[in-house]
Amino acid sequence: MAETPTGARRSPHHGSVPLDDLDEKIVAHLIRDARASYAEIGTDVGLSAPAVKRRVDRLRGTGVIKGFTAQVDPSALGWTTEALVEIFCEPRTSPAALLTCLQRHPEVVRADTVTGKADAVVRLLTADVRHLEAVLERIRQEPVVMATRSTVVLNRLLERPGNG
Repeated sequence: MAETPTGARRSPHHGSVPLDDLDEKIVAHLIRDARASYAEIGTDVGLSAPAVKRRVDRLRGTGVIKGFTAQVDPSALGWTTEALVEIFCEPRTSPAALLTCLQRHPEVVRADTVTGKADAVVRLLTADVRHLEAVLERIRQEPVVMATRSTVVLNRLLERPGNG
């Protein structure tokens, strides 16, 4: 991170939002436990609960913190089949148009535009291979999708929380 004249560092993803050491500690604490109270975080970083709240509000307001969410174990929902799917679109398809299509499919849990031959890569979670096949058929019927190429995930070796 680049330092500002005051010594605060600029986030590489939010170039205009200076983050100091306390902001970084607060964000790290929230990544570990998004349900922590302001008092708990304050004890951890050496601030009062109201001071932590002001900083969290500022971090939310500037977009550094996008929101808070529950991490659900997909296998608890019965969705144990995971696939990475390359999406090949019609020429001149905008990312916004593709996003609109992909949002119609709840099994799509992540979608990224990419370089290379594919236009996007999506992560799907489904109950089983039959469910996966049905989702792929639905995605292929989207007007902007020309083709897909799928890879079924056998085992996740590493996943870091807060980086998704």
